[in-house]
Amino acid sequence: MTQSVASRLKIGLSACFQHADPSRSLFTNKTLQYVEQSIAHWLMSAGALVVMVPCPTGETARGDTSLAHYAEWLDGVVMHGGADVWPGTYGEVPLRDAWMGDRVRDLYDLAVVEAFEQAGKPVFGVCRGLQLINVAFGGTLYQDIETQHPNALQHRDPISYDQNFHDIEVVEGTRLSKLYPGVTHARVNSIHHQGIKHLAPGFDVEAWSYPDHVPEAIRRRPGEGGRGYIAATQWHPEFHQGNGPVHTMDDTAILHDFLNACLMARSQRRPHPRGLPGKVRDRASRLLRQALLRH
Repeated sequence: MTQSVASRLKIGLSACFQHADPSRSLFTNKTLQYVEQSIAHWLMSAGALVVMVPCPTGETARGDTSLAHYAEWLDGVVMHGGADVWPGTYGEVPLRDAWMGDRVRDLYDLAVVEAFEQAGKPVFGVCRGLQLINVAFGGTLYQDIETQHPNALQHRDPISYDQNFHDIEVVEGTRLSKLYPGVTHARVNSIHHQGIKHLAPGFDVEAWSYPDHVPEAIRRRPGEGGRGYIAATQWHPEFHQGNGPVHTMDDTAILHDFLNACLMARSQRRPHPRGLPGKVRDRASRLLRQALLRH
């Protein structure tokens, strides 16, 4: 049966950035914000209405629309993959210029997580989204797994990209293990070179890469801080391969778990206090308001 428009979940999708570039032939010297097609289609596959959450600051900013308005209106948000997280966000100096990341996007993403967390709306992270969530709540990252983690697997191959795979080990007793009963090991795509080094307080690891033991799925403990659902995977569930030579972990249960949490949050509609200090790193929304959208 077709869902009515009013009954469909409204899911925010964080923006990806292409910063102003005078050498670009199209949209010359303009800042672009966009979404990646497959993750939008992944959410839409379950009937959700997907809305990009644009960054409200920058050189062309007008009006008073804020991320808090989006968090109040939408039922949940998914944090995109993409650029490295700037090591300064978690108190480190970049070990290489190539690992500088995107500080502007970090500020924006931190502010998105802060807004939705304070509104009590579910947050799900993919790849960079997992790393950003971990940093937002006080964790740290390997700037480069290959050089900083002994005997690491190849977690990123720029040539094969989403055809690079490795195994994960699902942690028994976690929510993820209950979504996949009987599954202790699975195959996932791997498109990252950064990863969790120290896990954020209040979170649990739900899956590890196997056998090199890098966190691949995390979730905030139920009731931690009196807030709602926050979970993330290091792999891209929207790139699931059901057929072909490599069969990867089915994305369906993960997607429905997140959307069910959004449905529950919609039904509760209780107010949530704002401005709790120390919950999201560096009070991101204040820093975002002060930031200029340029490198």
